[in-house]
Amino acid sequence: MTHLFFSLTLGLYCCASAAYLACLLRTSSTLTLWARRLLTTGFIAHILSTVHLASQAQHLPLTNLQESLSFFSLMIVGAFLLFERRYKVATLGSFISPLALIMLGVSSALHGEVRQLHPILQSNWFWIHASLAFISYAAFTIAFGVAVIYLIQRHFVKTKHFGALFQKLPPLETLDEISYRCLAVGFPLLTVAIISGAIWSEQAVGSYWVWDPKQTWSLVTWFIYAALLHGRLTIGWRGKRAAILSIVGFIVLLITFLGMKHSITW
Repeated sequence: MTHLFFSLTLGLYCCASAAYLACLLRTSSTLTLWARRLLTTGFIAHILSTVHLASQAQHLPLTNLQESLSFFSLMIVGAFLLFERRYKVATLGSFISPLALIMLGVSSALHGEVRQLHPILQSNWFWIHASLAFISYAAFTIAFGVAVIYLIQRHFVKTKHFGALFQKLPPLETLDEISYRCLAVGFPLLTVAIISGAIWSEQAVGSYWVWDPKQTWSLVTWFIYAALLHGRLTIGWRGKRAAILSIVGFIVLLITFLGMKHSITW
C-alpha cells in the first residue's frame, strides 16, 4: 500500500510539475487550476504514503536518507500550497514543484526498509527536533524559489524587458513579502529545532554540543538566516542582497541536510 501511494504521488507530482512549467509558456486559468489540483492530489497521496509507512514503522519515517528526502518533499509541497493559496503565485510552482519532484525521485531510487528504531532515536526530543527542522527547511525552500524568481524579475525590470515571462511572474513587492514571511516562519522554527536537538544530543551522548557535522552546519545555517533577518529588520535589507543571501542560505541548508547523515547523533 505504501508503494502504491508513493508511486501515485510520484506520477502526480510529475504531471503537476509539467503543468506548472507549461504555465510559464501559456497563460491559462484552466491550466493553472489543473496544475494546482494535480499537486494537491499528489500531496494527499504523499500524506497517505507517509502515514502508512509511519504506521508500519511505529514512528515518523525520518530515520534514513530515503525517508528524509520523501518527508522533505512533502513539507515543501505543503508549504507551497499554503503560500500559493495566500498569495495566488501559481508561477512559483514552476520552480518549487520540480524541486519537490527531484527530491521524491531521488528518494524512490534509494534503498530503504522498515527496521527497528535505533535506541539513540527513541527520544521525544529527536522527533520534536526533526519535525521542526523539516518545517523550517520547507519555508526556506520557498524563500529560495522566491529569491530566484526575484532576481529574474529584477533583471527584466533593469533591462526594461517586459515580455511574456515578466507578465507571468509575480511583482517584486509580492516576492519580497513572501520571502520575509518565509523567513519569519522558518527562522524561529530552526532556532527551536537546534535547541531541541542540543537537548536530544545531551540525552543521547551526554553533551549538548559535540561539533559533529549536523550541529556545525546547522549553526552555520542559523547564522546566515539570522544575519538576513537582522538585516531586514534593522537596516532594511531588501531586493537583490536579500535574495542572494536566501540562495546562499538554501545551499548551506542542503549541505546541512545531506551532511546530517554522517552525524553521530543522527
